[in-house]
Amino acid sequence: MTDHDDGVDLAVAAFREDGEWVVADLTHDHLVDLDSLAGGLRQLGGLAGALGMVVFEEDFLLLVRVEPGRTRVLLSDITAAEDWDLAASALEHLGLPLPEDDDDPVPAGHLDILSDLGVSIQDLADLLDDEDLYPDEMLSDVARTLGFGDLFDDADDLTSA
Repeated sequence: MTDHDDGVDLAVAAFREDGEWVVADLTHDHLVDLDSLAGGLRQLGGLAGALGMVVFEEDFLLLVRVEPGRTRVLLSDITAAEDWDLAASALEHLGLPLPEDDDDPVPAGHLDILSDLGVSIQDLADLLDDEDLYPDEMLSDVARTLGFGDLFDDADDLTSA
């Protein structure tokens, strides 16, 4: 597996503070494994929780949402666990085995991770299936739906649509 900080295109946390969305960069120390990431998100989001959004090499994304008493995870491509420690840690958290060589690049985890915030399971599944979008563009669409699209795009240096 590769070093945990190589190939990270984007690693941000989104959380609400005084009723407003805040987007903050995550450090590479947060990306060692899922426990490190979840711990960092808990520190940033406090009791209200936070959402971690990570993109690796324009190839796959990882969403991690921490709330009091639970951590939910969505990995866009299970085969990423073959090369990335953080992806392997996400599968372990989900209780799933590492992928086989012939496994398809399918998502794993909680497709309902954002449904209470306005991104339905079907909308998220459709985004993940869109082969014309890069992972950061998928997350930009998610962020726009959640209400912090411009903050996300600024963190990712994307041009707003």
